[in-house]
Amino acid sequence: MRAWKVVFLYFVVLNAAVHYVTSLEEELADSIFGNFLDPLKDLFNHKDDGNATVAKFSLRKPSHPDDDLCYITPGKPESLAACTFNSTSKTFLVIHGWTLSGMFESWVPKLVSALYEREQTANVIVVDWLSTAQNHYIIAAQSTKAVGQEIAHFIDWIEETTNMPLENIHLIGYSLGAHVAGFAGSHATNKVGRITGLDPAGPDFEGEHAHRRLSPDDAHFVDVLHTFTRGSLGLSIGIQQPVGHVDIYPNGGSFQPGCNLRGALEKIANFGIFAITDAVKCEHERSIHLFIDSLLNEQDAAKAYRCGSNDMFDRGMCLSCRKSRCNRVGYDISKVRKPRNVQMYTKTRASMPFRVYHYQLKIHFSSKVNISEMEPSLTVSLFGTKDEAENLELKLKEKIVTNKTHSFLLVTEKDIGDLLMLKFKWEATNGWSASNMLKMVSSWWSGDSDRANMEIHKIRIRAGETQKKMVFCVKDPDAQNLTQEVTFVKCKDAWRTNSKQKRISLDSH
Repeated sequence: MRAWKVVFLYFVVLNAAVHYVTSLEEELADSIFGNFLDPLKDLFNHKDDGNATVAKFSLRKPSHPDDDLCYITPGKPESLAACTFNSTSKTFLVIHGWTLSGMFESWVPKLVSALYEREQTANVIVVDWLSTAQNHYIIAAQSTKAVGQEIAHFIDWIEETTNMPLENIHLIGYSLGAHVAGFAGSHATNKVGRITGLDPAGPDFEGEHAHRRLSPDDAHFVDVLHTFTRGSLGLSIGIQQPVGHVDIYPNGGSFQPGCNLRGALEKIANFGIFAITDAVKCEHERSIHLFIDSLLNEQDAAKAYRCGSNDMFDRGMCLSCRKSRCNRVGYDISKVRKPRNVQMYTKTRASMPFRVYHYQLKIHFSSKVNISEMEPSLTVSLFGTKDEAENLELKLKEKIVTNKTHSFLLVTEKDIGDLLMLKFKWEATNGWSASNMLKMVSSWWSGDSDRANMEIHKIRIRAGETQKKMVFCVKDPDAQNLTQEVTFVKCKDAWRTNSKQKRISLDSH
């Protein structure tokens, strides 16, 4: 019974991992599962409370971030002195998640080192609950409350013994460890200062009442990073629902740049179900590395933006910082406590430092006559005071419709400084012939209002990171060379009042 539950869990995790991938990948996943999961759903209702839980508290040192050299033992005040616990400094409790190996994963010493890099006098305590965490996932998940209660007793004892203000305690939990942190916070006599949930686990917690998972009630401030929330059968590797005061969804909380999910699926096909860890590790663990990045690259902290949905964010519609609508990602987040949960979004690079620069482009395509909807390929190059970013794709979320302003999100991986100029390029797609396209755009750049049926007057831009708003107009409205990109520069005041003479246009005849 014990072994096949593990295999079942692997199937569940893999099924979650392949949700929303390409049709080819879905066929591959189907060939692996068939309908294997259907008769096994009820297993998630299994509860096993018979296992005793044990948590150990290792105060690690900056010089040995990967070694457990000194354990603090609740009830033994001498262990605090022996481990040189500093009661006037910040105290971090790092809480790992479910493990197959029964050993600490490689990210633990990296996070310990990064915390000491930022807070040199801090106490960084690694909570070891490996003996329980290496059980079948169901058992480990059902044990999180008991482990959290042990940590709560540890926190109460620390507060009573050292008179340490609990505002100085920051719990950082990954996956199942995020829910452990939540139970610790809710069972401590007094509230701790902060809990950070790093992609809190989804299975057995998604949709549960607040008291059965991490929630905003568990600390004075709870912030959460969601990086692997693909769901299946109502389950998700990382929890999809917001569970903190501020929940940030990098790249929508699902696909993370640089994570090769397709390659992981191929490994599973070639090497069997036990290659599943490759499919989960990169995207699920990205939450940890985003937090480590925020500790090490304080000056390049990524920004996240409040938005109603990831789709709206992908249209560039949520780059405002007014009234706390934007925030820093990770350690330096501003502690915003609103009556309702705040959901925020950001884009990242594939590697550290993860910060990117967000721009909203608003382009109004106007026309005197009705023109069929179009899906061209649009690319933009940005030129700034520091650098340039060329051939960036404007992703169409809908077909181009005339007499409507379309909003686009544009992201650059480098800081180009203040934007001075941009180049705009339109290319035919979806089977449009060269002759039809030539006919349609014969007066695109001409500015001939008598013949033009579609016009682009100007491009409005908002820079998310600097909050600057700019308006760009075509540099040479008389240019007719269709083989070149069209250059836009900042509009002069005269151009704004005399737009009829300064525009780019399309002819659909």
